[in-house]
Amino acid sequence: MNGIAEIMNRNFAHAALWLLGLLPAVVAWMALPPGSFSGAAASLNSAGRLTGIGGLGLFLLAAMASVRIPGFDRHFGGLTKLWQTHHSMGAVAFLLLLCHPLLLALASAGISPAAAVAVLFPPAAGTAVWLGWGALLSMMVFLAPSFAFFGPPKYQRWKKIHRLAAISAVLALAHTLWLERTIPEPWSSLIWLGLAAATIGALVYGLVFGRRASQYPYTVAEVARPANNVVELSLNPLGKPLRYEAGQFVYLSHYDGKLPGGYGEEHPYTLSSSPAELQVRIAIKDLGDASRAIQEIHRGSKVRLVGPYGAFFPPTNSDAELWIAGGIGITPFLGRARDLASRAERVDINMIYCVQDEARALFADELRQLKARIPGFCLTVHYFYRDGPLATDFVRYHCPDCSGRQVYVCGPGPLLKLAREVVLGAGVRRSNFHSEEFNLL
Repeated sequence: MNGIAEIMNRNFAHAALWLLGLLPAVVAWMALPPGSFSGAAASLNSAGRLTGIGGLGLFLLAAMASVRIPGFDRHFGGLTKLWQTHHSMGAVAFLLLLCHPLLLALASAGISPAAAVAVLFPPAAGTAVWLGWGALLSMMVFLAPSFAFFGPPKYQRWKKIHRLAAISAVLALAHTLWLERTIPEPWSSLIWLGLAAATIGALVYGLVFGRRASQYPYTVAEVARPANNVVELSLNPLGKPLRYEAGQFVYLSHYDGKLPGGYGEEHPYTLSSSPAELQVRIAIKDLGDASRAIQEIHRGSKVRLVGPYGAFFPPTNSDAELWIAGGIGITPFLGRARDLASRAERVDINMIYCVQDEARALFADELRQLKARIPGFCLTVHYFYRDGPLATDFVRYHCPDCSGRQVYVCGPGPLLKLAREVVLGAGVRRSNFHSEEFNLL
């Protein structure tokens, strides 16, 4: 029941964001005069106005949802879930804003083609309309790298381009305050200036005050190498220590000037240590330029942690659980297992660790040792070369009561998709399926 209540609270939080973003459009729709949808031209004109208002409202709320405030993301099921809503709201906002001028032009096309062109491309005196085009074009620039059509984006380049969002917001607000007459005054100014102030306040708090309070300087004490392309850093605090829960993640920036890349760049990594440990441990696999450079980080180097984020695991161990991990996705489970071993509490956890072969079974030996220290913890290693792809029969054989468990999955995208199909096929309810992936772009 606790899991159901938690999911309902998360769903309510996501729905509240959408409703708040669409509130200006609802108010505008209620303020439309009678006959606004009588006839093709009137309907197109009203729809054009509503799409512009709705698009800007969602755009501002999407900006608010992008703020990384540690702890706030828990209400939405973690930062990855919150940013999924951010991505969806941004995409819908863009489509609505794209439809806005087209619908208004179609509404004027009944007068003459020249009137439709004048709506889209007014003379030099139409400053307010050109502000709207500037907002839309800058949105196209900073949103383009987020779509798969353009290929995988470079993380740091994507972050820099996304700063254009601020310019888009300013231009769109100026355009709206200049031209928007659907919502009567003073409500129009109150709504837009209120949303703008809330967005700016959230961004300033998140980028300045919130992040400053959640930054933790550390130094690299040890560099372990569990595999050729994986390191596990053990970090000592240089000030106040990070407080976190097992399975959460942080943004790490390294300041080792001898490394070939990634200096000062923020990248998300899961904490692999137990909150009970004095040191913070982070396992990092070579998956890109920054993580490749960190493979050669030197002892004594300074790093900065920002966080913690995430809400992968529940705060208590009241429910029976099934863990499915793959690749470097073992890290949140490793941190949780280390934490459970430190407390020696009885649990009901069945873990399936999916790897290609023995050489890629990261931390498998330690997990077997932890199994002996955790009452009620069961570990099964699934080898792809021997067992083939993960299948429902395999899961049912090693976890016969899987349909009644809470299921947690972390690993590469293909494994997440396959594990979802497998466990749902085994009778697991969708509300009991939880996944974690770092698709934060």
